[in-house]
Amino acid sequence: MRFDSPVPRPPAGGTGPVAVVVVTWNSAAVLPGFLSSLPEAMTGLDWRLVVADNDSADDTVEVIRSLAPDATIVQTGRNAGYAAGVNAALAAAAGWEDGPRAALVCNPDIRMRRGCAKLLVDGLGTPLGDGDRVGISVPLLYEEDGRTLVHSLRRESSVTRALGEAVIGNRRAGRFPHLSELVTDSAAYERPTYADWATGALMALSADCLAACGPWDESFFLYSEETEYCLRARDRGFATRLEPAASATHLGGDSRVSPRLWTLLTLNRVRLYERRHGPVATAAFRAAVLLRETSRGALGRPASRAAAAALARPGALRGTPGP
Repeated sequence: MRFDSPVPRPPAGGTGPVAVVVVTWNSAAVLPGFLSSLPEAMTGLDWRLVVADNDSADDTVEVIRSLAPDATIVQTGRNAGYAAGVNAALAAAAGWEDGPRAALVCNPDIRMRRGCAKLLVDGLGTPLGDGDRVGISVPLLYEEDGRTLVHSLRRESSVTRALGEAVIGNRRAGRFPHLSELVTDSAAYERPTYADWATGALMALSADCLAACGPWDESFFLYSEETEYCLRARDRGFATRLEPAASATHLGGDSRVSPRLWTLLTLNRVRLYERRHGPVATAAFRAAVLLRETSRGALGRPASRAAAAALARPGALRGTPGP
């Protein structure tokens, strides 16, 4: 597993402030709303804001300096990708005297509701019956209207699940655990629920989990980096759990409509599967994903047509797909 930059591991069991980690790239338009929501969202916690900026060409850095003058700003000097930004911000926080108690990794287009962060952080470290602990906690996420629930919980990829999504669609297949990665059961979002991984727009990470897992994998420029991290954490005894009392609104969703971003998402999904499985299983998984994107493309979805064309190319999974 390759990481492009050395990142100091924070000490296990840190007692310092919660590190609010944000990665920005041309984020000036969404930052004011995020920054203004922080005081209520972080109620009850000692916290510090750490922003890693990936060489924004707009006023992102100026907005942060104006609206959050106490924030630590790490300028990567290039569009380094999301995982690299997270690593840069965590490296800055690792230098604090007592180390961060936890890290709250946020997209700048997240709007946390009052007390959200404390609920997430307080749930970290909860012991599980098999000796594991909660290392990652996530909230309920809502779409921009603030009312539509996002199905943010996921199961680990498998050939059967990829085929189920290809044949009957991920939302219909989501009712059956063996046929889809997507968890659509409404009951799962009404109680504390453990998942293989979850959407990475907002997640709290314990200091122990950070110390055990080390840096995020920078070979995933965008998409699948949170999947890889959650699975790696699970392998080390740190579970991902939904805290249903915590909630936030997520304004994002470009990958649904952008052929470029959907292609990157699709390729990275198969690349991650390849990391964890043998060549035969990977070939079957790739074929199932290709079937899904080809069928959706035939129904008139340009993003799927682009993803299918990219996935069918020889050597598509080599290297590090970028923007």
